[in-house]
Amino acid sequence: MDSLAAAPGTGPATSPLPILRKPRPAARFADLPTDRTLVMGILNVTPDSFSDGGKHATADTAIAAGLRMFYAGADIIDVGGESTRPGADEVSPDEEQRRVLPVIEALVKAGALVSIDTTHAATAAAALKAGAAIINDVSGLTIEPEMVELVAASKAPYVLTHRRGDARTMNSLAEYTDVAGEVVAELAGVRDKLYAAGVAPEQIIIDPGLGFAKNDAQNWELLQNLDQLDSLGHKVLVAASRKRFLGTLLTVAGKSAAPDERDGATAAITAISAFRGAWAVRVHDVGSSLDAVKVAARMAAAPGAPKAAAASSAVPRTT
Repeated sequence: MDSLAAAPGTGPATSPLPILRKPRPAARFADLPTDRTLVMGILNVTPDSFSDGGKHATADTAIAAGLRMFYAGADIIDVGGESTRPGADEVSPDEEQRRVLPVIEALVKAGALVSIDTTHAATAAAALKAGAAIINDVSGLTIEPEMVELVAASKAPYVLTHRRGDARTMNSLAEYTDVAGEVVAELAGVRDKLYAAGVAPEQIIIDPGLGFAKNDAQNWELLQNLDQLDSLGHKVLVAASRKRFLGTLLTVAGKSAAPDERDGATAAITAISAFRGAWAVRVHDVGSSLDAVKVAARMAAAPGAPKAAAASSAVPRTT
């Protein structure tokens, strides 16, 4: 009988999960596939995330959920212990680490490549020590100086996300004349701080920050202009999964679609983003997006594929 159990020694001492899988060698960022867009599975170890808050709030349930995504084919598991939805309460680094570190250790021992979703340098450092390979930081323009220093010293891949303000203030800062141009310019400004600290260009992954200090129309405009992000010269991560602007699009009888009803629309954005050369997509439902990136890769490789799509899908993916 197969199992989604954690590897030996990876959960709390009272864990009821059976131990049927042996530890695997640690996954490496350099070994990620380069012939298609990658799929990053979202694992919220929180009680209040907008889509699945509370479903995976314990170490055991989070480990099981992460392993399901891993065995379903996720290339990366993104583990977070603090909700970044608009209006969310802040979580201390100590509490954040209590939530995520046992989960990271278990997934790494099972052979998964893990990223840590955090805005706190202390949590990022602890996660790297526990085996995480990537730092996914949505702090945007408010990046901690300590985070800059950690990225430079650790040489870990770093997701630089565009966001103005924080979870409580960002909605009030969604004013742009040219959203794509301003996002690119503001990301370049933070990127320059990273460069000045000694961060290498190949460490940086760009996330345009859909839903962070952007309204529905601005999110769609950003998606329509993903090619402008290519001017920064970095890998691009698209994180649209189940976000509010998709619920608005799918409104029926005046009622916005619930988060778990947005996976079809998410997969559509995955296919479009992949066809246009995104390095990775960050999603809740791994299976549908993995299918979508495979379709996009096959379409881009087909004879007669549009030149723009073929060129975009061949954006260098340095490792």
